[in-house]
Formats: sequence, C-alpha cells, structure tokens
Amino acid sequence: MSGVFAAELGEQLSGLLGKRVEIDRAVLVAGGASKEAWVVNVKTAKEKMRLFVRRAAGGVIYSETISLEQEYQVLRTAHEWGVKVPKPYGFLESLNGREALVMECLEGESIGRRVVRKPEFAATRYELSCQMAEELSKIHAIPLDVLPSLPGVRKKPAVAHVLEVLERELDALDEPHPAIELGLLWLRENAPRGHEIVMNHGDFRVGNLILDERGLLLGVVDWEFAHFGDPAEDLAWPLVRAWRFGVEHLHLGGIGEVEPYLEHYNAFADREVSVEDLFYWEVAGNVRWAIGALNQSRRHLSGQERSVELAVLGRLAAEVEHEILYLLEKAC
Repeated sequence: MSGVFAAELGEQLSGLLGKRVEIDRAVLVAGGASKEAWVVNVKTAKEKMRLFVRRAAGGVIYSETISLEQEYQVLRTAHEWGVKVPKPYGFLESLNGREALVMECLEGESIGRRVVRKPEFAATRYELSCQMAEELSKIHAIPLDVLPSLPGVRKKPAVAHVLEVLERELDALDEPHPAIELGLLWLRENAPRGHEIVMNHGDFRVGNLILDERGLLLGVVDWEFAHFGDPAEDLAWPLVRAWRFGVEHLHLGGIGEVEPYLEHYNAFADREVSVEDLFYWEVAGNVRWAIGALNQSRRHLSGQERSVELAVLGRLAAEVEHEILYLLEKAC
C-alpha cells in the first residue's frame, strides 16, 4: 500500500470510527475475484482493531450485482436481524477513487478447498451443514420492505425474472455456448411454481463462510449478489459442483449430504422446499455460474483487468458446461 493510499485510508477510517486512527499494517489478501480485499490493523488511543475493507475492482460478475453502498445496507440489516456477519462500520464513497466497505475482520478459515479437506474440521462438518440451514432461514426471514432497492422480484414465481436475466447476460457474451443454451431451454420448459419471495444472499456457499478453529460458522460474507427471489435458489447454490472443491461425493458444498441440510432448513423456516425444487435450481445455478465465469474471463481478455485468476475462470466455464449436460442427462 502506498503512503498516499495509507494516509487517505487512515483519515477516512478516523471519520468512520469517530476517533483518531493510525494504520499499523494493511495487506491486500487473495480470494476476492470481483472486489479488492484488505486486512487492516489499526490502533487508536485506547485500543487496537483489525478491520476488513472491501474495495471496488474493475468490473462485476453479473448485471444485477449491487453497489458497495447497497451491500453495506444489506450487511447492516443482516447484522441487526441476528444473522452471523461481520460487524459493519461504514461505507466510503471514494477510497483512492473507488467505493469501499469497512467491517470487522473475523479471524477464521474461509478458503473453500481447506474447509472441505482439513482433517480437524471432519467432526463438525455435519454441524456446519445444520448451521448453514439455520443462517439461511434467518436471512430469508428479513422483511422485504427493509431493503426496497434490492434487485429481483417481489411476487412469485421468481423464475421468469431469473431466466430473463440469464438469457440477457448470455446474449451479451455474443458467442455461441450450446450447453448453456440447452440448459436455459430445459429451465424454461420445467419452471416450477415456486415459493414465496424472500431476500436471498445470492452467493451462499463454502468459500463465503468464515469458520472458527473447530470448523463452525462465525460469519457469512460477500453479499454483493443479494436480491429478492425464491428461497430454493439460495438453498441450491452450494450444491453446484464448483463449490464442492474436489470432494465430489459430498453434494452439499463438499461437506455433507443434501437431505439433512434441507430438512433442517424446512424446520427452521417452516417451509416445504423439496429435493426436486433444489435440483431445478442446481441446474439454474450451474447455468448462472457458467455465464459468470465467462464474464470474469472477459475482464482479463479485454484488457480491463489482467489477472491469471480471471483467465483461469474461462477454462472453468467449460467444466461447468459439462456439468450442465450431466445434470440434464440425469433429468431425462
């Protein structure tokens, strides 16, 4: 971090916290494909603090990605409604020319591949799946009128809007992707009646969960895709193969089985979401992520933001297209 950037950050954090802040250390950390992520150690006259700063990068994955100002409002609301999230401190309109969000830095594990493979987490993975179900039920209980500016729909079924957005984003790529198009065709022809509309996290999965040293849930992060939609969409997102991080036999994010997770969610939320509902939204999730991966690779290929990570996502898109075809064969 440059001296100018550090000085500006220190000044803005002082304004947010209402007391003079001195920056001890600021480290740009890996893991965020769509936002910069900084861990910042600061001290005031009376205490030391560890903060997490999300700063806008060069582009977005999906067209309905919310702004960091909206993400701050979502995070603050989730915190008020008892969802396990980092404590939000504030929104910065411009940090060296880009908007940023400041929150508590939770100490724990969030790297998906480590979460699904660490032997010390083996004993608590079942409990983690139950905790995921409980947190989703709390997220889905937040009243819609608390955050009226979120994208999505307010009346069911949500699926028509989702398909419209996916088709528009695929068309914007301006190149043929038959597997994705076939997936969209199947989704149109098999659209469910749907459930009541809720506030969805939009990216609820292993990798966006902070775990403590035992592997239990400390907080849910990365709310940039929050929107109004069908709860089954959120429930099915961690079933997408990409979020199993190589542990293929555990359908739920590489940590557990679907049925207990769904049973716990239905009990917590007092809903009747079925395994068949989740299969539909698992197909939709793979279609969505294939398009998202291609969008990310375009940021690199266009020169907008040169990044090996973004370039690799273009290759990953082919794997997701293969998964779409596998799921469609399974549906026959």
